[in-house]
Amino acid sequence: MKSLLLALVAVSFLLPACAQNRKSPHETVNSGNVSVTYGRPAKKGRDIFGSLVPYGKVWRAGADEATEITFKKDGSLGGQAVKAGTYTLFVIPNATEWTIILNSQLKQWGAYEYDKHKDKDVLKINVPVGKTSGAVENFTIKLDGGKLIMEWDTTQVAVPVS
Repeated sequence: MKSLLLALVAVSFLLPACAQNRKSPHETVNSGNVSVTYGRPAKKGRDIFGSLVPYGKVWRAGADEATEITFKKDGSLGGQAVKAGTYTLFVIPNATEWTIILNSQLKQWGAYEYDKHKDKDVLKINVPVGKTSGAVENFTIKLDGGKLIMEWDTTQVAVPVS
C-alpha cells in the first residue's frame, strides 16, 4: 500500500513535466464584457498565411492551447448572439475572408482535435481580410472600439464584438 501511495505521488509530480510545454508568450486582453487568452507566435521571417498557417484549414488563432474567449454576460460576435461563457476561438483563414468559429469544447491543444469537437460549434461567421500598415511580428489580438482585431504579418481581421 505504501509503495502504491509513493508511486501515485511520484506520478503526480511527473505528469505536469510531461505535459505539452508552451513555446510562445501568452496574453490576456480585456475590454468590457469580453476577454481573450491566446498564445503569440512570432513571424521570424516566415511566410504566414497561405504557408505556415494554410488557407482553408482550421487554425487555433494563436499558439499552443486553442485561444479562449470569455463573454462575462450575453453578448455578440459579428452580429450574432453569444451566451455568457467561455469558448475556444478558431478561424479558417483564406486570402480574402476568414471564417470565425466559437466552439464550446474547452482545453483543446491547438486545432488538432477540432474535427472531433466540431459538433460543439456555437457560432460561425465570415469576415473580410484587411491589411496592416506594416508587418506585425507577433500574432496579436486586440479588443478596441467594439471590435475583436487579429493581426499578424500584414493581415488584419476585425470582428464587431460586444
